[in-house]
This record gives sequence, structure tokens and C-alpha cells, in this order.
Amino acid sequence: MAGISSKSFAHPDQTRAPDKTRLEVVALGQVKAARMTLEPGWRWSQCVKPVAGTQTCQARHVGTITAGSLHVKHEEGDELDLGAGDAYVIEPGHDAWVTGDQPVVGYEFETATAETYAKAPD
Repeated sequence: MAGISSKSFAHPDQTRAPDKTRLEVVALGQVKAARMTLEPGWRWSQCVKPVAGTQTCQARHVGTITAGSLHVKHEEGDELDLGAGDAYVIEPGHDAWVTGDQPVVGYEFETATAETYAKAPD
């Protein structure tokens, strides 16, 4: 394997697009990264839950928001607002929704999440 790896999100290896969601995944050797675009009105429990089939989002998210704003509510009661420039770790067991009228654009760096998020279970 080469010591340097790069791919453009302009040409993703995989794209998933549930309601109001666009996830573009690039594979960098054993690591996968994703660009996630969430449209105004997006809410995990309405747009992705039907695909995931779980009560709450069971993905672990590690990433950063580059545009828009998002509210996250964990089933343990913690809540957080995220906006452009924020880095985050969100543990499984949450709902989230776009706040405001701008799309949320974020980049995810958790390989397991990039592989499975917004993908119907096998």
C-alpha cells in the first residue's frame, strides 16, 4: 500500500440518498470517509430511521460540519447544537435534525459509519 492516499468527493466510490440525505463515500485503502449533505427539514427519525430500522441512530459519528446547523439529542438526555467549524463525536443512541434553512454539509471520518450509514441492513 502506498504511503499517501487521496480521492475526491467529486467522484465518490459509493453514494446513498435516502429522503433529504446525500452520503458520498470514498475509500482510502482500509479507511473510508464520507461527505454528508442534509437538506432543510431533514431529521434522522423521519428520513433515515425507515432505512436503518432502529429506534435511534446507532452509528458513531466522528467528523466536522462545514456548512449549516444541526441539533443532536442523545437518548441519555444530552443535547448539542453543531454549526460550521465544529468538530464532533456523537455516540450511538441519538436523533438529530437540521435547524435553519441551509443544508448541513459535514465530513465523517469513522470508517464503520461511512460503510453503513443510511444503508439498509443486509
